[in-house]
Amino acid sequence: MFTGLIEEIGSVDSIVKSTKAARITIKARKVLEDVKLGDSICTNGVCLTVTYFDSEKFTVDVMAETMRRSNLGMLSKGDEVNLERALKLSDRLGGHIVSGHIDGLGKIENYTKEDNAVWITVSAPPGILKYIVQKGSITTDGVSLTVAYIDDEKFKVSIIPHTKDVTTLPHKNIGAMVNLECDMIGKYIEKLMKYEDDTPVKKGIDIDFLNRHGFA
Repeated sequence: MFTGLIEEIGSVDSIVKSTKAARITIKARKVLEDVKLGDSICTNGVCLTVTYFDSEKFTVDVMAETMRRSNLGMLSKGDEVNLERALKLSDRLGGHIVSGHIDGLGKIENYTKEDNAVWITVSAPPGILKYIVQKGSITTDGVSLTVAYIDDEKFKVSIIPHTKDVTTLPHKNIGAMVNLECDMIGKYIEKLMKYEDDTPVKKGIDIDFLNRHGFA
């Protein structure tokens, strides 16, 4: 689990692609301070497992499903990515609970400056927008943000100078695709509301039961 509070910006050192998957090596410093093989590092909002590391970089394997749902397949050597180590039980939860499991992609439509803040408008498909609520949380390329506006086609977030300085979001081009993870509580509620228990009801012993089993 993660919080959506970015620890550092890394850069892609290499990408080796197979037919549908990829192996990505990322240059970093802070997230490597206590890293171990098998650790999880959230990369642009995607939970990835460290398969190799040294003092300057780490390597992850990205499976086909992740390539389809995220923007990791669009990365090139030198591109910057948001990085966060997995949450410790003793850590403060300064953002919100982020699983690192991407729901889909959104597209940056516009940037608007307002005093010390920058508004970012992101369009997204209906299947994602239905889980986003006004003043709720949305993870955008791994960054925990508060939704300030939402309609049937897009949502808007407003970022402070600190977020501008420590994440890649304000530096992406118009039209860039970003990874989106909705607050998971809405998805659980939807699942429970639609659930129907199809388990057969067990009947007690009656005359039909006795007849079927040769006792009457």
